[in-house]
Amino acid sequence: MQNFPQLLRQTNDALTCLSRCRNWRKCVSLRCNSRLAQVSSNANMSPSSRRFTSSSETKPVRIGCASGFWGDTATSVPQLVHSGNLDFLVFDYLSEITMSLLTAAKTKTPNLGYAPDFVHVALAPFINDIQRKGIRVVSNAGGVNPLSCAEAIQEVIRKAGLNLKVAVVTGDDLMPHRSSLSEVKMADGSSRQKLPKTLHSMNAYLGALPIKRCLDLGADIVVTGRCVDSAVTLAPLMHTFGWERSEYDLLAAGSLAGHLIECGAQSTGGVFTDWHKVPDW
Repeated sequence: MQNFPQLLRQTNDALTCLSRCRNWRKCVSLRCNSRLAQVSSNANMSPSSRRFTSSSETKPVRIGCASGFWGDTATSVPQLVHSGNLDFLVFDYLSEITMSLLTAAKTKTPNLGYAPDFVHVALAPFINDIQRKGIRVVSNAGGVNPLSCAEAIQEVIRKAGLNLKVAVVTGDDLMPHRSSLSEVKMADGSSRQKLPKTLHSMNAYLGALPIKRCLDLGADIVVTGRCVDSAVTLAPLMHTFGWERSEYDLLAAGSLAGHLIECGAQSTGGVFTDWHKVPDW
């Protein structure tokens, strides 16, 4: 997918509108434009109205995703910050191979183990604009060292002379519990297998709730370690609209929004195999 981020500029007109209704009283509308999602949640729709894109009773929230993987194009940040009219700017950096690379980096240099691009390329040049526009940031760029990532962000904020709250979500690192996890259940659910003798990292996938909690407490920037890819989008939606953890249809719609804009350039044409046949390419 690294070969196709430039298709982002060609797909800005590709707009998808999806709606998901739990019942007629609770609906969510999703408008996805490549890397940008606008979501409206309405609690008072008539039974006959099953699909909508906006409501006078609810203010939509605009979420832009600037990264779908570590090494994604850096051009999306200024595009979204300056033209996206955003409420939230989110980033997804992590995969299993990325976690192993970050673990190796931390082994060599203990204060590393996060995605430095996030701090120095994505945030630092635009931190004043992010603050001025009131954009809140959520990212799993913390990798295997979210605390060090947060410290680096705080240094950027200090140098800019700003006052922004940085929150860190931890708890995904299972290495401290290595001795109590001698076996793991296999995917078939019926068998177990011993863990390898040599392990460099073990991480659980965290969800949206701890990120939502940080936003509820007023964080301007939230950094996590390993979390579900869509959680960086779902958490702002839960925070903004007050969605409960038991409202599964709404959570499913928010998760869908997260998955779509995480790889927005790809899902709007970036993985089109006949890209060379596009007339204006």
